[in-house]
Amino acid sequence: MSADLVIVANRLPVDRVTKPDGSVGWRRSPGGLVTAIEPVMRANDGSWIGWPGGTGPDLEPFEADGMHLVPIGMEPEDVSEFYEGFANGTIWPLYHDLVAKPEFHREWWDRFVHVNRRFAEKAAGIASEGGTVWVHDYQLQLVPQMLREMRPDLRIGFYLHIPFPPAELFQQLPWRRQILEGLLGADLVGFQLPGAAQNFVRLVRQRVGHKTHRDTVYLPDGRTVTAKAFPISIDAAGFEQLAQTDAVADRAKAIREALGNPRKIFLGIDRLDYTKGIYARLRAFSELIRDGHFDVEDAVFVQVAVPSREQVEQYRILRDDIDRLVGRINGALGRIGKPAISYLHTSYPREEMAALYRAADIMVVTPYRDGMNLVAKEYVACRLEDDGALVLSEFAGAAEELRQAWLVNPYDINGMKSALLEAYEADDKQLNRRMKAMRKQIRQHDVAAWADSFMLDLSSAENSTHAKSVQPAVRS
Repeated sequence: MSADLVIVANRLPVDRVTKPDGSVGWRRSPGGLVTAIEPVMRANDGSWIGWPGGTGPDLEPFEADGMHLVPIGMEPEDVSEFYEGFANGTIWPLYHDLVAKPEFHREWWDRFVHVNRRFAEKAAGIASEGGTVWVHDYQLQLVPQMLREMRPDLRIGFYLHIPFPPAELFQQLPWRRQILEGLLGADLVGFQLPGAAQNFVRLVRQRVGHKTHRDTVYLPDGRTVTAKAFPISIDAAGFEQLAQTDAVADRAKAIREALGNPRKIFLGIDRLDYTKGIYARLRAFSELIRDGHFDVEDAVFVQVAVPSREQVEQYRILRDDIDRLVGRINGALGRIGKPAISYLHTSYPREEMAALYRAADIMVVTPYRDGMNLVAKEYVACRLEDDGALVLSEFAGAAEELRQAWLVNPYDINGMKSALLEAYEADDKQLNRRMKAMRKQIRQHDVAAWADSFMLDLSSAENSTHAKSVQPAVRS
Protein backbone atom coordinates (compact mmCIF):
# COMPACT_ATOMS: atom_id res chain seq x y z
CA MET A 1 0.00 0.00 0.00
CA SER A 2 1.35 3.44 -0.92
CA ALA A 3 0.48 6.66 0.90
CA ASP A 4 0.31 10.28 -0.28
CA LEU A 5 1.37 11.44 3.20
CA VAL A 6 3.84 9.55 5.39
CA ILE A 7 4.54 10.55 9.00
CA VAL A 8 7.91 9.29 10.28
CA ALA A 9 8.42 9.50 14.05
CA ASN A 10 10.48 7.56 16.59
CA ARG A 11 7.31 6.12 18.16
CA LEU A 12 4.00 4.97 16.77
CA PRO A 13 0.94 6.89 18.03
CA VAL A 14 -0.25 3.76 19.87
CA ASP A 15 1.06 1.72 22.80
CA ARG A 16 1.07 -2.06 22.88
CA VAL A 17 -1.19 -3.45 25.64
CA THR A 18 -1.81 -7.00 26.83
CA LYS A 19 -5.52 -7.77 27.16
CA PRO A 20 -6.99 -9.85 30.02
CA ASP A 21 -7.13 -12.91 27.74
CA GLY A 22 -3.39 -12.58 27.04
CA SER A 23 -3.76 -11.30 23.48
CA VAL A 24 -1.94 -8.15 22.36
CA GLY A 25 -3.84 -5.02 21.40
CA TRP A 26 -3.12 -1.35 20.80
CA ARG A 27 -4.19 1.75 22.72
CA ARG A 28 -3.88 5.28 21.36
CA SER A 29 -1.03 7.21 22.99
CA PRO A 30 -1.84 10.38 24.89
CA GLY A 31 -0.34 13.58 23.55
CA GLY A 32 -0.92 16.47 21.23
CA LEU A 33 1.09 15.19 18.27
CA VAL A 34 -1.42 12.43 17.50
CA THR A 35 -4.33 14.86 17.93
CA ALA A 36 -2.72 17.32 15.52
CA ILE A 37 -1.63 14.95 12.80
CA GLU A 38 -4.48 12.42 12.72
CA PRO A 39 -6.88 14.73 10.78
CA VAL A 40 -4.11 15.59 8.29
CA MET A 41 -3.44 11.87 7.80
CA ARG A 42 -7.13 11.12 7.24
CA ALA A 43 -7.40 13.90 4.65
CA ASN A 44 -4.38 12.57 2.74
CA ASP A 45 -4.62 8.78 2.86
CA GLY A 46 -1.68 8.80 5.28
CA SER A 47 0.55 6.22 6.96
CA TRP A 48 2.59 6.55 10.17
CA ILE A 49 5.98 4.84 10.53
CA GLY A 50 7.37 4.35 14.04
CA TRP A 51 8.75 2.05 16.71
CA PRO A 52 6.06 0.23 18.73
CA GLY A 53 8.35 -0.08 21.79
CA GLY A 54 10.12 -3.15 23.10
CA THR A 55 12.42 -5.31 21.01
CA GLY A 56 11.84 -7.71 18.16
CA PRO A 57 11.49 -7.84 14.37
CA ASP A 58 9.28 -5.57 12.28
CA LEU A 59 5.57 -6.29 12.67
CA GLU A 60 3.17 -6.26 9.74
CA PRO A 61 1.44 -2.91 9.05
CA PHE A 62 -1.97 -2.64 10.71
CA GLU A 63 -4.94 -0.34 11.25
CA ALA A 64 -5.59 1.13 14.71
CA ASP A 65 -8.02 3.85 15.68
CA GLY A 66 -8.62 4.48 11.97
CA MET A 67 -4.91 5.08 11.21
CA HIS A 68 -2.62 3.02 8.97
CA LEU A 69 0.45 2.21 11.05
CA VAL A 70 3.78 0.77 9.91
CA PRO A 71 5.91 -0.58 12.79
CA ILE A 72 9.71 -0.65 12.77
CA GLY A 73 11.17 -3.17 15.21
CA MET A 74 14.36 -2.67 17.20
CA GLU A 75 16.95 -5.10 18.46
CA PRO A 76 18.36 -4.70 22.00
CA GLU A 77 21.48 -3.07 20.50
CA ASP A 78 19.30 -0.51 18.70
CA VAL A 79 17.61 0.44 21.96
CA SER A 80 20.84 0.71 23.94
CA GLU A 81 23.02 2.41 21.31
CA PHE A 82 20.59 4.35 19.07
CA TYR A 83 17.83 5.31 21.52
CA GLU A 84 19.34 5.35 25.01
CA GLY A 85 22.81 6.03 23.57
CA PHE A 86 23.13 8.56 20.77
CA ALA A 87 19.61 10.03 20.87
CA ASN A 88 19.33 10.44 24.65
CA GLY A 89 22.94 10.28 25.83
CA THR A 90 24.45 12.52 23.13
CA ILE A 91 21.85 14.66 21.31
CA TRP A 92 19.41 15.29 24.20
CA PRO A 93 21.93 16.83 26.65
CA LEU A 94 23.82 18.66 23.87
CA TYR A 95 20.63 20.30 22.57
CA HIS A 96 19.51 21.17 26.13
CA ASP A 97 22.41 23.49 26.92
CA LEU A 98 24.64 20.78 28.41
CA VAL A 99 22.50 20.55 31.58
CA ALA A 100 24.11 17.09 31.71
CA LYS A 101 27.36 16.14 29.98
CA PRO A 102 26.84 14.52 26.56
CA GLU A 103 28.82 11.40 25.68
CA PHE A 104 30.37 10.93 22.26
CA HIS A 105 30.82 7.27 21.27
CA ARG A 106 31.56 6.15 17.70
CA GLU A 107 29.58 2.93 18.21
CA TRP A 108 26.52 4.93 19.19
CA TRP A 109 26.89 7.09 16.05
CA ASP A 110 27.20 4.04 13.80
CA ARG A 111 23.97 2.61 15.25
CA PHE A 112 22.25 6.01 14.86
CA VAL A 113 23.12 6.00 11.14
CA HIS A 114 21.95 2.39 10.79
CA VAL A 115 18.54 2.97 12.44
CA ASN A 116 17.93 6.25 10.58
CA ARG A 117 18.59 4.40 7.30
CA ARG A 118 16.00 1.75 8.19
CA PHE A 119 13.39 4.47 8.82
CA ALA A 120 14.31 6.20 5.54
CA GLU A 121 14.08 2.93 3.55
CA LYS A 122 10.68 2.17 5.03
CA ALA A 123 9.38 5.63 4.11
CA ALA A 124 10.84 5.38 0.62
CA GLY A 125 9.04 2.08 0.15
CA ILE A 126 5.54 3.28 1.04
CA ALA A 127 5.40 6.94 -0.09
CA SER A 128 3.46 7.33 -3.32
CA GLU A 129 4.95 9.04 -6.39
CA GLY A 130 5.21 12.77 -5.62
CA GLY A 131 4.04 12.17 -2.03
CA THR A 132 4.85 14.09 1.12
CA VAL A 133 6.90 12.80 4.07
CA TRP A 134 6.93 14.61 7.42
CA VAL A 135 9.79 13.48 9.68
CA HIS A 136 9.71 14.24 13.39
CA ASP A 137 12.30 14.97 16.04
CA TYR A 138 15.87 14.56 17.15
CA GLN A 139 16.10 10.78 16.87
CA LEU A 140 15.69 10.92 13.06
CA GLN A 141 17.77 13.90 11.91
CA LEU A 142 19.53 11.91 9.17
CA VAL A 143 16.33 10.61 7.56
CA PRO A 144 15.58 13.65 5.31
CA GLN A 145 18.85 13.43 3.34
CA MET A 146 18.79 9.62 3.13
CA LEU A 147 15.22 9.79 1.87
CA ARG A 148 16.06 12.57 -0.61
CA GLU A 149 18.76 10.37 -2.17
CA MET A 150 16.35 7.42 -2.48
CA ARG A 151 13.27 9.39 -3.59
CA PRO A 152 14.02 12.83 -5.12
CA ASP A 153 10.37 13.07 -6.22
CA LEU A 154 9.14 13.52 -2.65
CA ARG A 155 8.31 16.67 -0.74
CA ILE A 156 10.02 16.31 2.66
CA GLY A 157 9.43 18.21 5.89
CA PHE A 158 11.24 17.89 9.22
CA TYR A 159 10.15 19.20 12.61
CA LEU A 160 12.39 19.36 15.69
CA HIS A 161 10.38 19.23 18.92
CA ILE A 162 13.33 20.05 21.23
CA PRO A 163 15.62 23.12 21.25
CA PHE A 164 18.33 23.52 18.61
CA PRO A 165 21.53 24.79 20.23
CA PRO A 166 23.78 27.74 19.33
CA ALA A 167 26.99 27.15 17.39
CA GLU A 168 29.18 27.21 20.52
CA LEU A 169 27.46 24.05 21.79
CA PHE A 170 26.59 22.28 18.54
CA GLN A 171 30.19 22.46 17.33
CA GLN A 172 31.24 20.02 20.06
CA LEU A 173 29.48 17.23 18.17
CA PRO A 174 32.03 15.17 16.19
CA TRP A 175 29.36 14.44 13.54
CA ARG A 176 28.10 18.02 13.29
CA ARG A 177 28.35 18.27 9.50
CA GLN A 178 26.55 14.96 8.96
CA ILE A 179 23.63 16.11 11.13
CA LEU A 180 23.36 19.44 9.30
CA GLU A 181 23.48 17.72 5.91
CA GLY A 182 20.89 15.20 7.11
CA LEU A 183 18.45 18.01 7.92
CA LEU A 184 19.18 19.76 4.61
CA GLY A 185 17.53 16.84 2.83
CA ALA A 186 14.20 18.42 3.82
CA ASP A 187 12.42 21.18 1.90
CA LEU A 188 11.20 22.73 5.17
CA VAL A 189 12.89 22.41 8.58
CA GLY A 190 10.64 23.51 11.44
CA PHE A 191 11.70 24.59 14.94
CA GLN A 192 9.89 25.71 18.09
CA LEU A 193 11.43 29.20 18.17
CA PRO A 194 12.90 31.69 15.66
CA GLY A 195 16.24 31.63 17.52
CA ALA A 196 16.61 27.90 16.85
CA ALA A 197 15.95 28.38 13.12
CA GLN A 198 18.56 31.16 13.07
CA ASN A 199 21.07 28.89 14.88
CA PHE A 200 20.55 26.25 12.19
CA VAL A 201 20.95 28.63 9.23
CA ARG A 202 24.07 30.18 10.79
CA LEU A 203 25.63 26.75 11.34
CA VAL A 204 24.87 25.65 7.78
CA ARG A 205 26.61 28.78 6.47
CA GLN A 206 29.63 28.36 8.78
CA ARG A 207 30.07 24.58 8.80
CA VAL A 208 28.70 23.39 5.44
CA GLY A 209 29.47 26.51 3.42
CA HIS A 210 26.13 26.96 1.66
CA LYS A 211 24.85 30.41 0.76
CA THR A 212 22.00 31.59 3.00
CA HIS A 213 19.65 34.56 3.14
CA ARG A 214 17.41 35.05 6.15
CA ASP A 215 15.47 31.78 6.56
CA THR A 216 16.58 30.22 3.24
CA VAL A 217 19.54 27.96 2.44
CA TYR A 218 20.63 27.71 -1.22
CA LEU A 219 22.10 24.32 -2.18
CA PRO A 220 24.53 23.79 -5.08
CA ASP A 221 22.02 21.53 -6.89
CA GLY A 222 19.51 24.39 -7.12
CA ARG A 223 17.31 23.24 -4.25
CA THR A 224 16.36 25.63 -1.46
CA VAL A 225 15.68 24.71 2.18
CA THR A 226 13.56 26.91 4.43
CA ALA A 227 14.13 27.00 8.20
CA LYS A 228 11.26 28.52 10.20
CA ALA A 229 9.67 28.56 13.62
CA PHE A 230 6.34 26.77 14.13
CA PRO A 231 5.65 26.87 17.90
CA ILE A 232 3.76 23.70 18.79
CA SER A 233 0.63 23.82 20.93
CA ILE A 234 -2.11 21.67 22.44
CA ASP A 235 -5.69 20.64 21.73
CA ALA A 236 -6.93 23.60 23.77
CA ALA A 237 -10.63 22.97 23.10
CA GLY A 238 -10.26 19.28 24.01
CA PHE A 239 -8.63 20.09 27.36
CA GLU A 240 -11.24 22.75 28.08
CA GLN A 241 -14.08 20.32 27.38
CA LEU A 242 -12.43 17.68 29.56
CA ALA A 243 -11.97 20.16 32.43
CA GLN A 244 -15.68 21.06 32.23
CA THR A 245 -16.90 17.51 32.87
CA ASP A 246 -18.52 16.67 36.19
CA ALA A 247 -16.08 13.79 36.72
CA VAL A 248 -13.05 16.09 36.49
CA ALA A 249 -14.67 18.78 38.65
CA ASP A 250 -15.55 16.21 41.33
CA ARG A 251 -12.06 14.72 41.21
CA ALA A 252 -10.47 18.20 41.55
CA LYS A 253 -12.55 18.83 44.65
CA ALA A 254 -11.58 15.43 46.06
CA ILE A 255 -7.87 16.21 45.48
CA ARG A 256 -8.16 19.45 47.45
CA GLU A 257 -9.96 17.67 50.27
CA ALA A 258 -7.35 14.87 50.36
CA LEU A 259 -4.66 17.54 50.72
CA GLY A 260 -6.52 19.10 53.66
CA ASN A 261 -8.04 22.04 51.74
CA PRO A 262 -4.94 24.26 51.99
CA ARG A 263 -5.16 27.92 51.04
CA LYS A 264 -2.98 27.32 47.97
CA ILE A 265 -1.86 24.23 46.06
CA PHE A 266 1.36 24.49 44.03
CA LEU A 267 1.70 21.92 41.24
CA GLY A 268 4.54 20.57 39.11
CA ILE A 269 4.03 17.88 36.44
CA ASP A 270 7.12 16.77 34.54
CA ARG A 271 8.89 13.79 33.10
CA LEU A 272 11.60 12.85 35.59
CA ASP A 273 14.38 14.47 33.58
CA TYR A 274 17.40 16.53 34.60
CA THR A 275 16.36 19.34 32.22
CA LYS A 276 13.10 20.00 34.10
CA GLY A 277 14.53 21.77 37.15
CA ILE A 278 12.49 19.78 39.68
CA TYR A 279 15.19 19.74 42.39
CA ALA A 280 15.70 23.53 42.37
CA ARG A 281 11.97 24.30 42.43
CA LEU A 282 11.33 22.05 45.44
CA ARG A 283 14.24 23.68 47.27
CA ALA A 284 12.82 27.16 46.54
CA PHE A 285 9.39 26.18 47.86
CA SER A 286 10.83 24.57 51.00
CA GLU A 287 12.86 27.69 51.78
CA LEU A 288 9.72 29.85 51.65
CA ILE A 289 8.24 27.63 54.37
CA ARG A 290 11.49 27.60 56.34
CA ASP A 291 11.68 31.41 56.14
CA GLY A 292 8.13 31.74 57.52
CA HIS A 293 6.37 33.19 54.43
CA PHE A 294 3.74 30.45 54.80
CA ASP A 295 3.55 27.05 56.47
CA VAL A 296 2.24 23.59 55.64
CA GLU A 297 -1.25 24.57 56.84
CA ASP A 298 -1.35 27.26 54.12
CA ALA A 299 0.30 25.58 51.16
CA VAL A 300 1.40 22.23 49.76
CA PHE A 301 3.49 21.43 46.69
CA VAL A 302 2.22 18.49 44.61
CA GLN A 303 5.00 17.24 42.35
CA VAL A 304 4.19 14.57 39.77
CA ALA A 305 7.36 13.07 38.29
CA VAL A 306 6.54 10.74 35.40
CA PRO A 307 9.07 7.86 35.18
CA SER A 308 11.43 8.31 32.25
CA ARG A 309 14.39 6.42 30.72
CA GLU A 310 14.94 4.48 33.92
CA GLN A 311 17.58 2.26 32.27
CA VAL A 312 19.85 5.32 31.92
CA GLU A 313 22.20 5.87 34.87
CA GLN A 314 21.79 9.68 34.99
CA TYR A 315 18.03 9.28 35.38
CA ARG A 316 18.35 6.76 38.21
CA ILE A 317 20.69 9.13 40.03
CA LEU A 318 18.24 12.03 39.58
CA ARG A 319 15.35 9.91 40.90
CA ASP A 320 17.34 8.99 44.02
CA ASP A 321 18.42 12.61 44.59
CA ILE A 322 14.83 13.87 44.44
CA ASP A 323 13.59 11.03 46.67
CA ARG A 324 16.15 12.07 49.31
CA LEU A 325 15.35 15.78 48.95
CA VAL A 326 11.60 15.21 49.41
CA GLY A 327 12.31 13.06 52.47
CA ARG A 328 14.53 15.74 54.02
CA ILE A 329 12.02 18.55 53.34
CA ASN A 330 9.06 16.62 54.73
CA GLY A 331 11.07 15.42 57.70
CA ALA A 332 12.15 18.96 58.61
CA LEU A 333 9.03 20.98 57.72
CA GLY A 334 6.03 18.63 57.57
CA ARG A 335 3.57 17.70 60.26
CA ILE A 336 1.50 14.57 60.81
CA GLY A 337 -0.90 14.40 57.87
CA LYS A 338 0.56 17.61 56.42
CA PRO A 339 3.66 17.04 54.25
CA ALA A 340 5.23 20.08 52.61
CA ILE A 341 5.74 18.10 49.39
CA SER A 342 3.26 15.54 48.07
CA TYR A 343 5.51 13.61 45.68
CA LEU A 344 4.11 11.16 43.11
CA HIS A 345 6.53 9.18 40.95
CA THR A 346 4.01 7.86 38.43
CA SER A 347 2.09 8.73 35.26
CA TYR A 348 -1.59 9.64 35.04
CA PRO A 349 -4.27 9.61 32.34
CA ARG A 350 -5.50 12.89 30.85
CA GLU A 351 -8.56 12.99 33.11
CA GLU A 352 -6.45 12.93 36.28
CA MET A 353 -4.10 15.54 34.83
CA ALA A 354 -7.05 17.83 34.08
CA ALA A 355 -8.31 17.36 37.66
CA LEU A 356 -4.87 18.28 39.03
CA TYR A 357 -4.78 21.38 36.80
CA ARG A 358 -8.21 22.42 38.10
CA ALA A 359 -7.27 21.74 41.72
CA ALA A 360 -3.98 23.68 41.63
CA ASP A 361 -3.79 27.41 42.34
CA ILE A 362 -0.21 27.84 41.11
CA MET A 363 1.42 25.84 38.32
CA VAL A 364 5.23 25.77 38.50
CA VAL A 365 7.04 24.98 35.22
CA THR A 366 10.75 25.72 35.63
CA PRO A 367 12.89 23.72 33.17
CA TYR A 368 16.50 24.71 32.59
CA ARG A 369 15.76 24.38 28.86
CA ASP A 370 12.67 23.14 27.04
CA GLY A 371 11.64 23.21 23.39
CA MET A 372 8.11 24.30 24.32
CA ASN A 373 6.62 22.61 27.43
CA LEU A 374 2.99 21.78 26.78
CA VAL A 375 2.14 21.24 30.47
CA ALA A 376 2.13 25.04 30.88
CA LYS A 377 -0.41 25.37 28.06
CA GLU A 378 -2.54 22.48 29.36
CA TYR A 379 -2.82 24.17 32.77
CA VAL A 380 -3.94 27.42 31.14
CA ALA A 381 -6.55 25.58 29.03
CA CYS A 382 -8.05 23.98 32.14
CA ARG A 383 -8.47 27.25 34.11
CA LEU A 384 -12.14 27.66 33.25
CA GLU A 385 -12.70 30.56 35.69
CA ASP A 386 -9.74 32.58 34.36
CA ASP A 387 -8.03 32.14 37.71
CA GLY A 388 -4.80 30.50 38.86
CA ALA A 389 -1.17 31.50 38.36
CA LEU A 390 1.60 30.18 36.14
CA VAL A 391 5.26 30.43 37.21
CA LEU A 392 7.27 29.69 34.06
CA SER A 393 10.94 29.39 33.17
CA GLU A 394 12.10 31.97 30.66
CA PHE A 395 14.08 29.12 29.03
CA ALA A 396 10.93 27.20 28.07
CA GLY A 397 9.67 27.84 24.55
CA ALA A 398 6.22 28.55 26.01
CA ALA A 399 7.59 31.71 27.64
CA GLU A 400 7.63 33.38 24.20
CA GLU A 401 3.82 33.10 24.04
CA LEU A 402 2.70 33.09 27.67
CA ARG A 403 4.16 36.48 28.58
CA GLN A 404 1.64 37.03 31.38
CA ALA A 405 3.11 34.21 33.46
CA TRP A 406 5.55 34.96 36.28
CA LEU A 407 8.74 34.40 34.29
CA VAL A 408 11.80 33.16 36.20
CA ASN A 409 15.42 32.19 35.68
CA PRO A 410 15.44 28.59 36.99
CA TYR A 411 19.10 28.89 37.97
CA ASP A 412 18.23 31.79 40.34
CA ILE A 413 16.76 30.21 43.50
CA ASN A 414 16.12 33.58 45.19
CA GLY A 415 14.41 34.91 42.06
CA MET A 416 12.27 31.77 41.91
CA LYS A 417 11.30 32.20 45.56
CA SER A 418 10.22 35.78 44.86
CA ALA A 419 8.07 34.69 41.90
CA LEU A 420 6.43 31.86 43.87
CA LEU A 421 5.63 34.27 46.70
CA GLU A 422 4.24 36.91 44.32
CA ALA A 423 2.00 34.32 42.68
CA TYR A 424 0.89 33.12 46.15
CA GLU A 425 0.00 36.66 47.26
CA ALA A 426 -1.51 37.95 43.97
CA ASP A 427 -5.07 39.23 44.20
CA ASP A 428 -7.95 37.88 42.12
CA LYS A 429 -7.99 40.86 39.75
CA GLN A 430 -4.33 40.41 38.81
CA LEU A 431 -4.71 36.65 38.38
CA ASN A 432 -7.79 37.13 36.22
CA ARG A 433 -6.11 39.66 33.93
CA ARG A 434 -3.04 37.47 33.38
CA MET A 435 -4.93 34.21 32.86
CA LYS A 436 -7.48 35.72 30.45
CA ALA A 437 -4.68 36.89 28.15
CA MET A 438 -2.91 33.49 28.22
CA ARG A 439 -6.14 31.59 27.56
CA LYS A 440 -6.87 33.78 24.54
CA GLN A 441 -3.37 33.05 23.19
CA ILE A 442 -3.64 29.25 23.36
CA ARG A 443 -7.20 29.20 21.97
CA GLN A 444 -6.09 31.14 18.90
CA HIS A 445 -2.87 29.14 18.44
CA ASP A 446 -3.84 25.53 19.05
CA VAL A 447 -2.23 22.32 17.80
CA ALA A 448 -4.50 22.13 14.74
CA ALA A 449 -3.32 25.59 13.64
CA TRP A 450 0.29 24.44 14.17
CA ALA A 451 -0.08 21.36 11.97
CA ASP A 452 -1.99 23.22 9.27
CA SER A 453 0.57 26.06 9.11
CA PHE A 454 3.46 23.60 8.74
CA MET A 455 1.69 21.58 6.04
CA LEU A 456 0.69 24.75 4.17
CA ASP A 457 4.30 25.94 4.03
CA LEU A 458 5.52 22.47 3.05
CA SER A 459 2.93 22.26 0.27
CA SER A 460 4.28 25.46 -1.25
CA ALA A 461 7.85 24.09 -1.49
CA GLU A 462 8.90 24.19 -5.14
CA ASN A 463 11.80 21.72 -5.14
CA SER A 464 10.12 18.42 -5.96
CA THR A 465 9.09 18.28 -9.61
CA HIS A 466 6.41 15.60 -9.19
CA ALA A 467 5.16 16.51 -5.71
CA LYS A 468 1.42 16.65 -5.16
CA SER A 469 -0.27 19.20 -2.94
CA VAL A 470 -1.12 18.13 0.59
CA GLN A 471 -4.78 18.53 1.48
CA PRO A 472 -5.52 20.54 4.66
CA ALA A 473 -7.24 18.69 7.45
CA VAL A 474 -11.01 18.92 7.50
CA ARG A 475 -11.89 20.07 11.02
CA SER A 476 -15.26 20.37 12.61
